Amino acid sequence: MIALSNVYVRSSGTIYMGRLHTHNHGKSHSTRPIDFKKPSWVTQSPKEIEEIILKYGKEGLSPSMIGIKLRDQHAIPLVKPIINKGITQVLDENKSSQEIPEDLNNIVMKAVGLQNHLKTNRNDNRNVRSLELIEAKVHRLSVYYKKIGRIPKTWKYKSVVAQLE
Repeated sequence: MIALSNVYVRSSGTIYMGRLHTHNHGKSHSTRPIDFKKPSWVTQSPKEIEEIILKYGKEGLSPSMIGIKLRDQHAIPLVKPIINKGITQVLDENKSSQEIPEDLNNIVMKAVGLQNHLKTNRNDNRNVRSLELIEAKVHRLSVYYKKIGRIPKTWKYKSVVAQLE
C-alpha cells in the first residue's frame, strides 16, 4: 500500500481516499456506470435533456438533486456522456446556477446547524471540536473556489453572517 497524503493505493490497484480528520478510509456509497458511452435505452436527445435540467434548475433544485431526478424519473444514469457537459455546466451557461457552489453551501449550513446546537448545549465539547473542523473545511473550499473564480475574491465565511442567511 502506497500513501500519498490522504490518497491510498492498494496492491490490487484500487484507489481510495482517506478521511482528513478521522482514521477512517471510507468508501463511496454508490457505483457509477462503468462505460462512459450513451446508454441504448436513453431516448431523449441532448437538447431535451438540457431542457429538463433547466426546468429543474428553475424550480430551485440543486445539481445533485437534478441528477437524482434524471436518474430515477427519466432513466438517465449520467448526463456527461450524452450531452458532453455536466449539470452545473448547463446551469452556468444558462445563468441559472446558484451563487455559492452546492458543496460549500452544504458545509456552511452544517456549520450553522451546529452553532445553533451549541447555543443551547454549551457543554458539548465534542461538537465544539466538530465545528472547528467543519469551519476549516469551509475555509479550504473557499480558497479553492476563489482560486478558480467560482466565488468572488472578497467572499468570506463569518459564522454570525452565515446564521442570518
